[in-house]
Amino acid sequence: MELAHRALWAIKSVNMEYNEAGGLRKLKLCELEEIRDEAYECASAYKDKLKRVHDAKLRKRVFEEGQKVWLYNSRLKFFPGKLKSKWMGPYVIVRVGQFGEVEIEDTKDQVRQVVNGHRLKPYLEGNDINMLEVDTMSYLLHPLEDSND
Repeated sequence: MELAHRALWAIKSVNMEYNEAGGLRKLKLCELEEIRDEAYECASAYKDKLKRVHDAKLRKRVFEEGQKVWLYNSRLKFFPGKLKSKWMGPYVIVRVGQFGEVEIEDTKDQVRQVVNGHRLKPYLEGNDINMLEVDTMSYLLHPLEDSND
Protein backbone atom coordinates (compact mmCIF):
# COMPACT_ATOMS: atom_id res chain seq x y z
CA MET A 1 0.00 0.00 0.00
CA GLU A 2 2.84 2.35 0.85
CA LEU A 3 4.41 1.68 -2.56
CA ALA A 4 1.17 2.56 -4.39
CA HIS A 5 0.91 5.76 -2.36
CA ARG A 6 4.45 6.77 -3.27
CA ALA A 7 3.80 5.97 -6.92
CA LEU A 8 0.64 8.11 -6.89
CA TRP A 9 2.53 10.94 -5.19
CA ALA A 10 5.34 10.72 -7.80
CA ILE A 11 2.85 10.86 -10.67
CA LYS A 12 1.11 13.90 -9.20
CA SER A 13 4.40 15.72 -8.61
CA VAL A 14 5.61 14.93 -12.13
CA ASN A 15 2.40 16.20 -13.67
CA MET A 16 2.63 19.42 -11.69
CA GLU A 17 6.22 19.96 -12.76
CA TYR A 18 5.23 19.11 -16.31
CA ASN A 19 2.72 21.94 -16.39
CA GLU A 20 5.30 24.36 -15.01
CA ALA A 21 7.86 23.14 -17.56
CA GLY A 22 5.36 23.72 -20.36
CA GLY A 23 4.79 27.26 -19.17
CA LEU A 24 8.54 27.92 -18.99
CA ARG A 25 9.00 26.48 -22.47
CA LYS A 26 6.30 28.78 -23.87
CA LEU A 27 7.98 31.74 -22.16
CA LYS A 28 11.36 30.85 -23.67
CA LEU A 29 9.79 30.47 -27.14
CA CYS A 30 8.26 33.94 -26.82
CA GLU A 31 11.65 35.32 -25.81
CA LEU A 32 13.25 33.65 -28.84
CA GLU A 33 10.64 35.22 -31.14
CA GLU A 34 11.32 38.65 -29.64
CA ILE A 35 15.09 38.21 -30.14
CA ARG A 36 14.51 37.11 -33.75
CA ASP A 37 12.27 40.11 -34.44
CA GLU A 38 14.85 42.46 -32.92
CA ALA A 39 17.62 40.94 -35.04
CA TYR A 40 15.46 41.33 -38.17
CA GLU A 41 14.83 45.00 -37.38
CA CYS A 42 18.56 45.61 -36.79
CA ALA A 43 19.48 43.92 -40.07
CA SER A 44 16.83 45.91 -41.93
CA ALA A 45 18.08 49.18 -40.42
CA TYR A 46 21.67 48.26 -41.36
CA LYS A 47 20.69 47.52 -44.96
CA ASP A 48 18.81 50.82 -45.24
CA LYS A 49 21.78 52.75 -43.87
CA LEU A 50 24.19 50.96 -46.23
CA LYS A 51 21.91 51.73 -49.20
CA ARG A 52 21.81 55.43 -48.28
CA VAL A 53 25.62 55.54 -48.06
CA HIS A 54 25.98 53.76 -51.41
CA ASP A 55 23.41 55.97 -53.13
CA ALA A 56 25.11 59.11 -51.79
CA LYS A 57 28.34 58.11 -53.54
CA LEU A 58 26.67 57.67 -56.93
CA ARG A 59 26.94 60.59 -59.31
CA LYS A 60 24.14 61.32 -61.71
CA ARG A 61 25.51 61.36 -65.26
CA VAL A 62 23.74 63.64 -67.67
CA PHE A 63 24.15 62.80 -71.34
CA GLU A 64 23.07 64.96 -74.29
CA GLU A 65 22.34 64.13 -77.89
CA GLY A 66 25.41 64.47 -80.09
CA GLN A 67 27.82 63.90 -77.20
CA LYS A 68 30.64 61.38 -77.69
CA VAL A 69 30.91 58.57 -75.14
CA TRP A 70 32.84 55.41 -74.31
CA LEU A 71 30.95 52.11 -73.96
CA TYR A 72 32.00 49.60 -71.29
CA ASN A 73 32.44 46.12 -72.79
CA SER A 74 30.93 43.89 -70.09
CA ARG A 75 31.09 40.74 -72.27
CA LEU A 76 34.87 40.80 -72.39
CA LYS A 77 35.67 38.54 -69.42
CA PHE A 78 39.05 37.16 -70.38
CA PHE A 79 41.57 39.71 -71.55
CA PRO A 80 44.24 38.37 -73.91
CA GLY A 81 46.59 41.19 -72.94
CA LYS A 82 47.14 43.14 -69.75
CA LEU A 83 46.71 46.51 -71.35
CA LYS A 84 43.63 45.78 -73.44
CA SER A 85 40.97 48.40 -72.74
CA LYS A 86 37.52 47.47 -71.45
CA TRP A 87 36.08 50.63 -73.02
CA MET A 88 35.05 50.73 -76.68
CA GLY A 89 34.32 53.77 -78.74
CA PRO A 90 33.85 56.54 -79.39
CA TYR A 91 30.10 56.41 -79.90
CA VAL A 92 27.73 59.32 -80.52
CA ILE A 93 24.51 59.63 -78.50
CA VAL A 94 21.44 59.67 -80.74
CA ARG A 95 18.67 59.61 -78.11
CA VAL A 96 18.46 59.74 -74.31
CA GLY A 97 15.45 57.98 -72.76
CA GLN A 98 13.69 58.99 -69.58
CA PHE A 99 14.48 55.74 -67.71
CA GLY A 100 18.26 55.76 -68.25
CA GLU A 101 18.43 54.01 -71.61
CA VAL A 102 20.63 55.66 -74.21
CA GLU A 103 20.68 54.99 -77.94
CA ILE A 104 24.20 55.26 -79.34
CA GLU A 105 25.62 55.08 -82.83
CA ASP A 106 29.06 53.83 -83.81
CA THR A 107 31.06 56.54 -85.61
CA LYS A 108 32.73 54.03 -87.96
CA ASP A 109 29.91 51.85 -89.29
CA GLN A 110 26.78 53.76 -88.12
CA VAL A 111 25.37 50.77 -86.21
CA ARG A 112 22.88 51.84 -83.54
CA GLN A 113 22.23 50.12 -80.23
CA VAL A 114 20.37 50.91 -77.02
CA VAL A 115 22.38 50.53 -73.80
CA ASN A 116 22.05 51.37 -70.13
CA GLY A 117 23.45 54.78 -69.20
CA HIS A 118 25.56 53.22 -66.44
CA ARG A 119 27.75 51.57 -69.09
CA LEU A 120 28.75 54.92 -70.62
CA LYS A 121 31.29 57.57 -69.73
CA PRO A 122 32.10 60.83 -71.53
CA TYR A 123 34.65 60.76 -74.33
CA LEU A 124 37.10 63.64 -73.99
CA GLU A 125 38.94 64.85 -77.05
CA GLY A 126 42.16 66.87 -77.02
CA ASN A 127 40.49 70.28 -76.97
CA ASP A 128 38.05 69.11 -74.25
CA ILE A 129 40.92 68.10 -71.99
CA ASN A 130 42.48 71.56 -72.22
CA MET A 131 39.20 73.13 -71.08
CA LEU A 132 39.02 71.07 -67.86
CA GLU A 133 40.17 72.46 -64.55
CA VAL A 134 43.26 70.63 -63.47
CA ASP A 135 44.55 70.60 -59.91
CA THR A 136 48.21 71.46 -60.01
CA MET A 137 50.56 70.67 -57.20
CA SER A 138 53.97 72.16 -56.76
CA TYR A 139 56.72 69.98 -55.45
CA LEU A 140 59.46 71.63 -53.46
CA LEU A 141 62.89 70.07 -53.65
CA HIS A 142 65.00 70.43 -50.58
CA PRO A 143 68.76 69.95 -50.81
CA LEU A 144 70.17 67.02 -48.95
CA GLU A 145 71.69 67.98 -45.65
CA ASP A 146 75.13 66.71 -44.75
CA SER A 147 75.21 64.46 -41.73
CA ASN A 148 78.69 65.86 -40.86
CA ASP A 149 77.26 69.15 -39.48
